[in-house]
Amino acid sequence: MGNNRRMPLLRRGDRGEAVRDLQARLTALGYAIDPAELGQFGPSTERAVREFQQRRQLLVDGVVGHDTWQDLVEAGYTLGDRTLYLRSPYQRGDDVRELQRALNVLGFDAGREDGIFGERTDRAVREFQRNVGLAPDGIVGATTIQALRRLRPVAPGPGRATVREMEALRRLSASLQGARIAIDPGHGPGDPGGVGPGGLTEAEATLLLAHELALELSRRGAAPFLLRDAHANPSVHDRARRANELGPEVLVAIHLNSHEDPPTEGAATYYFGTERWHSVAGQRLAGAIQTELCARLGLRDCGVHPKSIPILRETRMPAVQVEPCFVTNPREEALLRHPRFRRALAEAMAHGVERFFRGAAAQPGTSASGRG
Repeated sequence: MGNNRRMPLLRRGDRGEAVRDLQARLTALGYAIDPAELGQFGPSTERAVREFQQRRQLLVDGVVGHDTWQDLVEAGYTLGDRTLYLRSPYQRGDDVRELQRALNVLGFDAGREDGIFGERTDRAVREFQRNVGLAPDGIVGATTIQALRRLRPVAPGPGRATVREMEALRRLSASLQGARIAIDPGHGPGDPGGVGPGGLTEAEATLLLAHELALELSRRGAAPFLLRDAHANPSVHDRARRANELGPEVLVAIHLNSHEDPPTEGAATYYFGTERWHSVAGQRLAGAIQTELCARLGLRDCGVHPKSIPILRETRMPAVQVEPCFVTNPREEALLRHPRFRRALAEAMAHGVERFFRGAAAQPGTSASGRG
């Protein structure tokens, strides 16, 4: 697939070999493409892309960018198609998800089932190999896969990664005092994101909101830090890498929503999830923040949803992406320009984070499968 980051966007009306490749991948995954559209990005191709994005918890826009293309490639792998092992860059794919799921159900902590073969998955593979009498080399080839399948790891209950996440919630302090909070203001210089009818950019507004949130969290005793400033625009992968290296208790990414219909309004919050499972902690953090935003500011409740976007998928702590307003809505854009409204948004988000810390430490619950 080459360098995914340099792959051009594919959208309705495009033609050529890249579109043929896209259609072949979609067809192989069971999506219907009108034969008359071969090599042409027409209505049935767009419909298939949207269905794929919906199923994979991606942004549903019918456009094939880096994230959608990456997921298309990953979806083409099943366990046994290739040899899996720890390497740099990490191997990614549905075969890795299948491996992680099997190991977790068997009690070997492979980490969250994110389809990324990292250090924790490597340790789980080696532990499994030792337990079944194989050389603990971390290489998942035919022999290791056969051993996994012989044990038939199909139990419906939570796997080891879910149990570990719930244990981490129990250990979480009920206070924000000293808690490290990563804040990621979306977009940046040269990448404005959404733009309001009055010219306010998502990049500008999210940075202002991030500073307000950092001040509010600091007032409550937390130790927040931003993953970008006004002069830098690191990739989302670099942001996730930095967050993982610094090891905060939680991460709050701030974005704004956009829509072609200007009256569309409201707040939504996202946490890491796939079609098979989701983060227990991320869902709780998202729910706490969303509740505070809507209750305190009277924002229209657009809900809490699982998403498999990079900032949520590639980070190792409970993480959410908060989209408190539509920058394309004239009224909400005007509100975002007012310091008092931004301060109120920051206070609501900080209340949500604080509520998460209190609630998670007090009663972690057991309702859903999550990431490790």
